[in-house]
Amino acid sequence: MPPRRSYDQYCSAARALDVVGDRWTLLIVRELLGGPRRYTDLHADLPGVSTDVLASRLKDMERDGLTTRRRLPPPGAAYVYELTERGRELLPVLHALGEWGGPALGDRRPTDAVRAHWFALPLLRGLDIAGAGEGLVEVRLDEGLFHVWLGTGEGPLYGDGPAPREPDARLAPDARTCEALNRGTSTLLDALREGGVDVKGDGPLAEALRGA
Repeated sequence: MPPRRSYDQYCSAARALDVVGDRWTLLIVRELLGGPRRYTDLHADLPGVSTDVLASRLKDMERDGLTTRRRLPPPGAAYVYELTERGRELLPVLHALGEWGGPALGDRRPTDAVRAHWFALPLLRGLDIAGAGEGLVEVRLDEGLFHVWLGTGEGPLYGDGPAPREPDARLAPDARTCEALNRGTSTLLDALREGGVDVKGDGPLAEALRGA
């Protein structure tokens, strides 16, 4: 493997960018915050990345201690990539980037790809600020279903598709609310209070969100 390029600057920001500054690296981290993923799954949910670039980034990330690769037991018998603890420490970096980049979203362009689970990180940030507590939340968008785990110290933060068990709450934000939350022009607390998010469920988490 060729040596990693470096800014050769004795600065922590420069050192960090030596590791995560290449295109696609932080978006791969975004995907892996949802748990172990196969190469084909990553390629499908990173539209626009070439197979060569994705393979190269994954090798770099493994070398730099951000990810590991392991083989699933039969009948899966496929290799999956997952974040190390060092890689998971990039979550607040992605939160900060998302918050900073929200105002630049504007209207969705015809060429823009979208996946339902890309809303997971801004939603998690909003739920944390709202003091939602712990539990499993299933979220329905026009683009599809995903689910998030609140208060998890380890393991995936979100998953694509329906919740793996009966969720503690079900949320259905309308399209206008999703856009406002992504752009940072509204908060989840505001959206809950204004009725922009339909909340279903009978447990403490659902009740807390309805009473936010």
